[in-house]
Amino acid sequence: MKSIIYKRASSIDELEQIRTLQLQNSSKNITSEEKLQEGFVTVQHTVALLEQMNLVCAHIIAKDNDIVVGFALVMLSGFRNEIEVLIPMFERIDGLVPKDKTFVVMGQICVDKNYRKQGIFRGLYHFYREELQHEFDYLITEVAAINLRSMQAHEAVGFKTINNYEEDGTVWNIIAWDWT
Repeated sequence: MKSIIYKRASSIDELEQIRTLQLQNSSKNITSEEKLQEGFVTVQHTVALLEQMNLVCAHIIAKDNDIVVGFALVMLSGFRNEIEVLIPMFERIDGLVPKDKTFVVMGQICVDKNYRKQGIFRGLYHFYREELQHEFDYLITEVAAINLRSMQAHEAVGFKTINNYEEDGTVWNIIAWDWT
């Protein structure tokens, strides 16, 4: 069994490895069959944006020795306008979360193909909750409705669909994990 450790990202090297993992699993770089079987990520962040986000609230990563094998990005609402495709999600979340509650957005989650089906996805989310549940009431994200593997995995962790909408032909499910 590989010895996976969960931690907060703390170096440029780790952020560069997150970016590499994003590109390897981008919907633009994998086949339709892979998308269906393995899931995919939609957004690519620059290392500079990953660093800005990380300085405010560090990302969650899984490492095997010095290699980042999984990540779950932490995105505070202050970054709502940095990635155009995410603006509609933030606008909807504003109307979905009660004003007296706090939330953090899970900006993206991904596990290296060679490390899937080993509990790392769940491990990333449990560490995420452990680290941030004292600051936030909800963890919110969105998943493309066609990304069935990701929807099932999120539901298994505890997320529930709270809204959905269509943008440019894609149906998005906004999902929330209640930490209260």
